[in-house]
Amino acid sequence: MAMAPSPSLAQVYTSPVAVAVWEWQDGLGTWHPYSATVCNYIEQQFVQQKGQRFGLGSLAHSIPLGQADPSLAPYIIDLPSWTQFRQDTGTMRAVRRHLFPQHSAPGRGIVWEWLSDDGSWTAYEASVCDYLEQQVARGAQLVDLAALGYNYTVNCATNTQTNKTSSFCRSVRRQAGPPYPATTVIAPPGHTGVACSCHQCLGGGAAGPVSGRYRHSMTNLPAYAAPQPPHRTAVVLGAHQAFSPYNKPSLSGARSAPRLSTANLWAGALPSLGNQPLYRSSLSHLGPQHQPPGLSAASAASASLPSGPVSSPRSIPTAVPVQMSKPSRVQQALAGGPPKPEPEQVIKNYTEELKTALDEDCIICMEKLSMASGYSDATDSKTFGPVAVGRLAKCSHAFHLLCLLAMYCNGNKDGSLQCPSCKTIYGEKTGTQPRGKMEVFTFQVSLPGHEDCGTILIVYNIPHGIQGPEHPNPGKPFTARGFPRQCYLPDNAQGRKVLELLKVAWKRRLIFTVGTSSTTGETDTVVWNEIHHKTEMDRNVTGHGYPDPNYLQNVLAELAAQGVTEDCLQQQ
Repeated sequence: MAMAPSPSLAQVYTSPVAVAVWEWQDGLGTWHPYSATVCNYIEQQFVQQKGQRFGLGSLAHSIPLGQADPSLAPYIIDLPSWTQFRQDTGTMRAVRRHLFPQHSAPGRGIVWEWLSDDGSWTAYEASVCDYLEQQVARGAQLVDLAALGYNYTVNCATNTQTNKTSSFCRSVRRQAGPPYPATTVIAPPGHTGVACSCHQCLGGGAAGPVSGRYRHSMTNLPAYAAPQPPHRTAVVLGAHQAFSPYNKPSLSGARSAPRLSTANLWAGALPSLGNQPLYRSSLSHLGPQHQPPGLSAASAASASLPSGPVSSPRSIPTAVPVQMSKPSRVQQALAGGPPKPEPEQVIKNYTEELKTALDEDCIICMEKLSMASGYSDATDSKTFGPVAVGRLAKCSHAFHLLCLLAMYCNGNKDGSLQCPSCKTIYGEKTGTQPRGKMEVFTFQVSLPGHEDCGTILIVYNIPHGIQGPEHPNPGKPFTARGFPRQCYLPDNAQGRKVLELLKVAWKRRLIFTVGTSSTTGETDTVVWNEIHHKTEMDRNVTGHGYPDPNYLQNVLAELAAQGVTEDCLQQQ
């Protein structure tokens, strides 16, 4: 049986020419390559936007995919944010540009595909295609995909893919078509290691290459579509439907929305406010504080702001501390308060067990609901058997109960549950944001696109600390780079509504988390957590400034996807 080489499929490029494959990421974290024709068009547009100094220039450009394939007319790729945007639904997906040698499978137009339940063929991600082709060239018949993160073997003699846990088989095939486009490797002199051409790595060239196969996974905002009817879940791309029969989606790892600037703007925009008064309020996070040795409680709890407009004689700071009337549930739980509910009981609270399994897949483990849960070998439960199936109460989506239990136990275990299909939230969702301080200021300078009102400035400050039991590596230090971070909202009715909802999200520890930065590759650091913020006032070249007429509606949708809605304000 052929095994993947060590290290993984990442290539060190010495040739100035490589093959570019553009891929989009579905809601389960799986990457899907665009066709060679579409990739050729994307690459041509991308090359036109490249800067002259090993970077990408402003990338203030969107690529309409309908010009390459009419079936993809609703889709555009936004280069500054590395996302695919569906114009009719607002769905956003991460995209990436993956480079391969010229002699690779993509360079020769070879694509491996698997047969889905509806009879359509779907391509494996480009790295898998290339690895399968390498093994066939070496005469291997049985190829184990475990080293690539998949619990499957592919028999190249019988053209089948087999789940190593359930022994369920699917057909696979090898297709030859037009080659993927050749391109010049973009890397500054001395840039060795994995050739990465994403905006983050090139924009911060001093950091060097970012290693790891999934270094850009989950950088997109998930698609928060309306609840779907309880049938087999599909990811729709143009006229094609793509199911994911392979690799269990990872239940671990913090997500990062890293593309927001963390530059200190106090020395830039704010001093130019001149005589404009600045008003201030603050909101301290009341969760437990895990401090590194030598850090005093006072310094850890305070969010000291840099000198600037607050200290100006003409400014009028008004401290209005915003405190919760009582400790939150997550604070009580992490601080040794009321015990957390038993995981099995949480699942029971929100599901109805079905006596007869439905004829569809569980999208958590990718196995048929009529078969044993793919997590039955990794999840112990005296309550749920391996074939037990339940339907969520509000959205009616069905899953193996053991799969829901595994998903819950791998999360914050705060008593809430989120449907992995439609994102409906059951209970009150909380996060793993470290302790810090959120301060709010107002001043009379207007934001582009909102000339009829002043501006709200939000300053987040989180100090370095020690990870708690809810974090990826309890007891290990975490870093907090780029703090304090400044963000901007228009001081109008909708902007103030967003502000109040962001306060709720802050209290629930949803705005930041501890994970791996997709910008720098640093692990155990504080990263954004799926609620986008505007970090620039007077330009929108990066996608994180103004004007942006859709931002307030978009961030309201993102907050709602975390369970933070106007109903939360009425409950306070």
